[in-house]
Amino acid sequence: MDQLPAALQRAENEESWAVADAISRVLTNSEELHSWRRHLLSACMKGLVAMYSSSKDESKQEVERSMLLRLEELLCMVEEVDPDDWCSLVKTGLKYRYRDETFLKVLNVAVQLLYRKESSL
Repeated sequence: MDQLPAALQRAENEESWAVADAISRVLTNSEELHSWRRHLLSACMKGLVAMYSSSKDESKQEVERSMLLRLEELLCMVEEVDPDDWCSLVKTGLKYRYRDETFLKVLNVAVQLLYRKESSL
């Protein structure tokens, strides 16, 4: 379980995320759930950065869209991010996906969540 978030950073398949979702369901009402979601959020952001960097031509739009929707969902639950992960995602995302509507929508939601008055960033 400890190694799954690192594997998710490299994985682009839904099976790995299905395992992560199953673990999340098992951890429901557990003290470990928030920490687990923070690990998933970090893995999701790092995975998107890796996809954007390696596939500059937007050839994997469905996979990216799925990851972006997952990112939005995790952000709404966790409401805090690692500043380095956030900076890397914004920088790489704007560099390679500044025209992608889904990326821009999720970025807008993230900015609204993360830059509220009481936010950690």
